Amino acid sequence: MLVHSFPPAITTHCRVLILGSMPGRRSLEMQQYYAHPQNLFWPFLETLFNIPATRPYQDRLALLNQQGVGLWDVLQECFRSGSLDGDIEETSIVANDFASLISQLPQLEHIFFNGAKAAQSFRRHVLKQQALPPHLQYYNLPSTSPANAAIKREDKLAQWQQLRTVMMH
Repeated sequence: MLVHSFPPAITTHCRVLILGSMPGRRSLEMQQYYAHPQNLFWPFLETLFNIPATRPYQDRLALLNQQGVGLWDVLQECFRSGSLDGDIEETSIVANDFASLISQLPQLEHIFFNGAKAAQSFRRHVLKQQALPPHLQYYNLPSTSPANAAIKREDKLAQWQQLRTVMMH
């Protein structure tokens, strides 16, 4: 099935951009980033930035943006048979237009990848095809998806602390 990502959840003063690969089925159905109840993204942000995971979705996005953090996905569209990154048909990938977005974000310095597929897709389909500013710093984080069960929650959260560290500087 052909799936499409959401528009970026960002403001012009964002210093950090968190990128997933492509929203899963639940997120697409609800039109919300990280909507699956077992996804650790919002619980991690509650711990890191005191953004209550129980707040309405639009409030969480606004609070995140106020912190200088934006959300988007690497992929604009792709064919995916299920909900997992492993179900994405590599030859169907169309990346989002990061060159245009980043040109509108003068304070952007850091890009964090929520999972290996986001990082791999960015390197393969964005860095090789779009001209991006050389000052950007990239960070790989473990996926917050419930499918990423090989890494313990506390170990994932420890790695996600990098996000808070960057925001403190």
